[in-house]
Amino acid sequence: MGSSGGGGGGGDQRTEVRYASYIEDKHSAFLTEVQAQRITAVADDPYENYTDVAVDVGFFGTGYLLSSFPSLYDIYGKFMAGLDVDSLYSQIFEKVVNSAEIGNLVSAESVLIDDDIETNSLPRIGLGSRDINAVMSSSFIIAKTIPEDAKVKSLTKFSAQLKYNLIPVAQAAWQTHLEWNKGVVGMYAEIMKFYFSAKTDIDEINYAMAAKKALWPFTVLDFERACLGALQGATVQKTDVA
Repeated sequence: MGSSGGGGGGGDQRTEVRYASYIEDKHSAFLTEVQAQRITAVADDPYENYTDVAVDVGFFGTGYLLSSFPSLYDIYGKFMAGLDVDSLYSQIFEKVVNSAEIGNLVSAESVLIDDDIETNSLPRIGLGSRDINAVMSSSFIIAKTIPEDAKVKSLTKFSAQLKYNLIPVAQAAWQTHLEWNKGVVGMYAEIMKFYFSAKTDIDEINYAMAAKKALWPFTVLDFERACLGALQGATVQKTDVA
């Protein structure tokens, strides 16, 4: 190491710090090797093939963005704020209590009653009327209508009881529907919250990787700088990338 200066009528002066020849030779050979490794290391950029993580694709699919979907307030308005609970209850009540299944059950009960009338009631009425010699009388005709009248009353009672038992079912379905709407809004909010949190983290990672890629040659050169000053003793060294 040397320094030079002039003044006072004297000539230029230079001071050199020399080391033993075997140290200088080793250092020179060491720097030659460091230079070769530096060229290789700079060319072998570990960030060259890094691809930014596309958080929007992961959440929404290719070609879609957050703006492609309804806002949180829009979802709240559709599922909660604009919901007519009375109209919803009427719809669910009608669907549950007067469903096609109820009609099928009543029809099946009617078939069973008709079968009982044909098999048991009418034969007994016919035998009784014949025993009293009243088959051709108006009493026999009236007697035949009694099972039919009983059938109508029985079906009416059966249908009413069936529908009455379904009122709690309709009530439970209505409450479940309200909870579902509330759950949809809550889940939508959680997904949006998770999206923004993930996007922030992923953007930080992408930016950090882009910065490391841009600074990679300088990172390698910083190690070469430390090697150039190896004979000066201990120095502070940055080790951002091992």
